[in-house]
Amino acid sequence: MLIKVLRSKIHLARVTECRLDYEGSVTIDEDLMDAAGLVAGEAVLVADLENGTRHITYVIPGARGSGTVCSNGAAARLVNVGDRVIIMAFAYMDPEEIASHSPRIIVLDENNSIVRGP
Repeated sequence: MLIKVLRSKIHLARVTECRLDYEGSVTIDEDLMDAAGLVAGEAVLVADLENGTRHITYVIPGARGSGTVCSNGAAARLVNVGDRVIIMAFAYMDPEEIASHSPRIIVLDENNSIVRGP
């Protein structure tokens, strides 16, 4: 049996941009992606702390060191620039894997700089 568990999380990211005219996804600074262990194209759940919306999309890399967290496409209607969001990725693991698993979590400040985590 496989169980879906949290694999990685970016906590308290600030939305820096919303681009309705893009096909879809969330653009994330590639340095933040690396720190959280996210990969391009990976499915993520985005939860907005300001309005409670949650949506599933996929990650595309943004410029390194930019602090970019940009909501693209239809999801741009669910968040606003300045909103705090939690970006979560999950994995399916068997109980033996879960016993030794620790999710990779980074916490950001208001400028999307890492204040806690790898």
